[in-house]
Amino acid sequence: MLRAALLATILIAAPALAQDRSGFSLGPVLGDVGPHAAVQSDLPIPAGTSFRIAFDLHTRAEPGGLSRQIETAARTFNMLVAAGVPREKVQIVLIAHGPAAQDLLKPESYAARNPGKANGSLDAVNKLLGAGVEIYLCGQTAASQKISKADLIPGVKMSLSAITAHALYQQRGYTLNPF
Repeated sequence: MLRAALLATILIAAPALAQDRSGFSLGPVLGDVGPHAAVQSDLPIPAGTSFRIAFDLHTRAEPGGLSRQIETAARTFNMLVAAGVPREKVQIVLIAHGPAAQDLLKPESYAARNPGKANGSLDAVNKLLGAGVEIYLCGQTAASQKISKADLIPGVKMSLSAITAHALYQQRGYTLNPF
């Protein structure tokens, strides 16, 4: 009885827990990818600040859906530029491993692994690449999942591993964003 009441409460509350993005804006860098909200922040971004951010992608999207982690990277880019950070002062790299590798597959390779589904992250990946974002797939993940460079969305690169890619980018002054 208690279990049924708890389940009913969760199901009723679920829509209220969903994110409301009605006040979010699109762009200014990536068009319709990465909506963001204006915020009256109590932590100002000092003039001249540069952002070098490495995003760790480890979770894949539902087949056919947009990766939340890729969307977060896009939102970060749009949000920072909209907040007044010059575009050239925002440098982002995405480093994918594990299940997230699937979101970096070109259409034919994705469809072969997900029959009847299109890669819902394809547009976001292409827009990020077009904006100068570097995207790497862990070579160890690629080997274990039988993914070749030819399977990747054009512009996505391969690294020896996610570990080495993160270490190299950390040495270049990038902070790790695990969201």
